[in-house]
Amino acid sequence: MKTASLLTLLLLAPAMNAETTLKEQLEARSAESAKKAPADVRAEYAKGIEAVANSGILDQAKKVGDKAPNFTLKNAKGTEVELAKLLKQGPVVLTWYRGGWCPYCNIALAALQEKLPEIQKAGAQLVALTPELPDKSLDTQQKNKLEFEVLTDLNHEVADDYGLVFKLTPKVRDLYKQFFNLNEFNGKEAGDEKLPLAATYIISPDGTIRWAFLKADYRQRAEPAEIVEFLKSMEK
Repeated sequence: MKTASLLTLLLLAPAMNAETTLKEQLEARSAESAKKAPADVRAEYAKGIEAVANSGILDQAKKVGDKAPNFTLKNAKGTEVELAKLLKQGPVVLTWYRGGWCPYCNIALAALQEKLPEIQKAGAQLVALTPELPDKSLDTQQKNKLEFEVLTDLNHEVADDYGLVFKLTPKVRDLYKQFFNLNEFNGKEAGDEKLPLAATYIISPDGTIRWAFLKADYRQRAEPAEIVEFLKSMEK
């Protein structure tokens, strides 16, 4: 498969349908990719997911009941945002996405944006963290018309504190290089072999993680409707 067609496959995502769940949208995207990607490419991605699952990262990552490490990060406009200050206003939904180059991330971000009014009505704030440099995160924010904070986790420092950083297998790293230069998105210091899990946490005002979504498979993401339901239960 030529590089151009691989790039198109990576970036294109199916149109959103408000009547379908995020899981259904992601499964549709995965099925579409499976039809177009060569068998050897699919096999390497599967091995990459298995390597993440076997790495122990799901055991080391912050979980329900843990204290959420505080952080101060900048958004695309250079404004500093501190988790502790946000928590003074109520619960925080904290989610990581890998980058605007990832179609599954774009689908998930759009689904979260769709549910943003309900998240806010439940008294919570939604914050997305990404290793993308500010100019890249701004592109992602504008492309998906995101109205929530998107913060740059430079060099994966906060993701490291939460135990979410993993190494790509050499084969997957090389496949990605056919599509794009990860250093251009995340900066040279971050390297081209590390990414964060696409994790999501709900953190209560006292800084305790009350709900967590942790999966080795980047094609699986937290369901926005489940986030909203949990936030509503916290209000009771």
